[in-house]
Amino acid sequence: MQIMRRYAKEGKVLYVNSIVVQKPKILPGKQFIQKLSRKLKSVFRGMQKSQAGFWVVSPFSLPVHHIVWMKWFNELILHFQIRLMIHKLGIKKPIVWLACPAATDIAVKMKKYKLIYQRADRWEEFPNVDSALVKHHDHKAKANADLTIFVSSLLFNEEAVQCKSPFFLDHGVDYDLFAYAERDLFMPKDIRGIKQPLVGFFGGIDSHTFDIPFLEKVVDLVPDMSFVLIGNSSVDCAGLLSKSNVLMLGQKPYEQIPHYGKYFDVLIMPWCQNEWIKACNPIKLKEYLALGKPVVSTPFPELQKYCNVVYQASSPKKFAQCIRQALAEDSSQRISERRKKVETCTWDRKAELVLSELYRK
Repeated sequence: MQIMRRYAKEGKVLYVNSIVVQKPKILPGKQFIQKLSRKLKSVFRGMQKSQAGFWVVSPFSLPVHHIVWMKWFNELILHFQIRLMIHKLGIKKPIVWLACPAATDIAVKMKKYKLIYQRADRWEEFPNVDSALVKHHDHKAKANADLTIFVSSLLFNEEAVQCKSPFFLDHGVDYDLFAYAERDLFMPKDIRGIKQPLVGFFGGIDSHTFDIPFLEKVVDLVPDMSFVLIGNSSVDCAGLLSKSNVLMLGQKPYEQIPHYGKYFDVLIMPWCQNEWIKACNPIKLKEYLALGKPVVSTPFPELQKYCNVVYQASSPKKFAQCIRQALAEDSSQRISERRKKVETCTWDRKAELVLSELYRK
């Protein structure tokens, strides 16, 4: 999404949203109606130009990608809708950027100039998916893509041989947005007056990423600190919310995130220990470091590149100890070291590297 913002400044970009990857599941009546209503609204909204400068469309599709004899129908209606939008925008031979394996068959068949496949996560480990089918799409995408982009060194080392053209590209960061947020003294109203020190997190809270029981234990071990979580949650957080030193503020606009982060004393990443996290490379790590804040995280392979500027802990007790240690050891020199680690990793530079590698092929 960040790279698409950059490309939209130079040409036309169409973002195709909501290609279903999960199997459908039965939801309680109210939840089903709410989800259906959201989906229909996005479909009937049609193609819209976002504030980021690119066009967005949510095509109509059915959650039947895992049913072999129904796949052809979905592909037919999706292909028709996407071709229509491309025609409206006057795009002749697009560079197709594939970010979700469920759209592989459509992306491979499309008339295009080049195909980029973004292997950012182990989608086969995503909850409620047909793992075998996702792996099939993944292998097909890697075999056909003119460029397969990896953001995880682990995945790159394991899977580069499966690709027509593998390329490792670490995530970028909106460095200026985060590093210079402190120059503006604005403080969001909903964190004013909260007892310090503030331990913060921003991002999605999901069952396959965020270890809620782990954090609950950490919170109990540092009752003198306040924990502020920003982002949507798809799981039950009643246990966390029952604690007097935990505040969940929900999702905030992206541009506001640095203005919360600059007031946090320590930033955390309490991840689950599973195959999804093992292959992850969270963008928020670079955003945390650009803020100059101490970072405490559970371990994962990609984090080892930053071991000199982050604290790692596998147990709640050690995690709580690291939070206290991070506070005690913080200094202007450490702030500078953290920012220096990511100051050249801008999204502008990443966008340039992709096109440079693609046209070199």
